[in-house]
Amino acid sequence: MKKFLVPALSVMAVTVMSCGGGATKEAKDSTVVTDSVTTTAPAAPAVDTTAITALSDADKAAGWQLLFNGTSKDGWRGFKNKPTEPWVVENGVLHCLGSTTDKSDKRGDLITDKEYENFELTADWKLAPKGNSGILYMVTEEFDAPYLSGPEYQIIDDNNFPEKLEDWQKTGANYAMNPPLVAASNPIGQWNTTRIVVNKGHVEHWLNGQKTAEYDLGSEEWKKHKAEGKWKDAKGYGMSKKGHIALQDHGSEIWFKNIKIKEI
Repeated sequence: MKKFLVPALSVMAVTVMSCGGGATKEAKDSTVVTDSVTTTAPAAPAVDTTAITALSDADKAAGWQLLFNGTSKDGWRGFKNKPTEPWVVENGVLHCLGSTTDKSDKRGDLITDKEYENFELTADWKLAPKGNSGILYMVTEEFDAPYLSGPEYQIIDDNNFPEKLEDWQKTGANYAMNPPLVAASNPIGQWNTTRIVVNKGHVEHWLNGQKTAEYDLGSEEWKKHKAEGKWKDAKGYGMSKKGHIALQDHGSEIWFKNIKIKEI
């Protein structure tokens, strides 16, 4: 998400932190005593920290392809071939280091080598506290930044971001176009699963199994949102039917893993 003041239209949100590996385990229920009455409080589900580096036979048969192999940045490059030093690979996780100064000195959005048109994309991510990032799609390199062409699945720390957020800036939103239908992100420090579906102009955003946005590119409603909001002067925004997937470096730390795509 870039910082702009616009009419409260629609869109976005986020979540965070470190990397790790291990199998999911169920925690034991804890016992709580209140006014001499003993009850059982259900334990929070454990977070699966597994990072895959190869697809299962079932995924392969279903047509999935890994976009990130867990060991290198092969298949990715910097937007307009800018340096990709802000992105490092650690233990099967793609980690954006962020910036400790003005959040722009080391900025470098990462894009796929390949372009995609109709697809289903899934990715796991977590965000640092007060962080801001996003996943963009149908990105072209005609303009100065990916967000000037590609719609953005917003990722942000909804509760602790240091500036006031409009609804269209919250996690899961179609940034600056459609606010999230539900607040579905896990607490900062936990992994989240994003799903993006693009099929002949119909787009869906999902977060942790809940639909957070749905729209049709080029529809009258979509045109109205664009004309009234942040993208009114961005003539190339949402106009390409095919483009790169982009991971946004907005100066914040973010971790991605298990990034895979299935073309429709």
